[in-house]
Amino acid sequence: MPGENDLRRLLAEMSPELHPGAYVFTTVEAGAAPPGVTPVVTVAEKEGLTLVLPQREADGAGLAYDYVAGWITLRVHSALEAVGLTAAVARKLADSGLSCNVVAGFHHDHLFVPHERSAHAMAALENLARQPF
Repeated sequence: MPGENDLRRLLAEMSPELHPGAYVFTTVEAGAAPPGVTPVVTVAEKEGLTLVLPQREADGAGLAYDYVAGWITLRVHSALEAVGLTAAVARKLADSGLSCNVVAGFHHDHLFVPHERSAHAMAALENLARQPF
């Protein structure tokens, strides 16, 4: 099934879902993730491999991190070429004083927001989805 391109539909149908738990960003030398960790996101950069993983796994593996996040998935199947979804979501969260790290998967967009303000982020996104366009 192709992804949605229409911004109005994307926003109205985004259905944000907050995953349980806390997630962290860490980095390891280029290569594979260490044993015992199952990242939900990996990004290969010249400086190393970025891992986004459950905080408890990072703690268990002795991995350093600074940012503890809540993970929100926008359940709408957005097309990778869709225009404006990331901007609209980032603007709404920024207007609420929330940082947001966005990762686009093939089917969905994933947002990592300050863990202690995850409920506030969810409320802001649900409000955005209800706004008339």
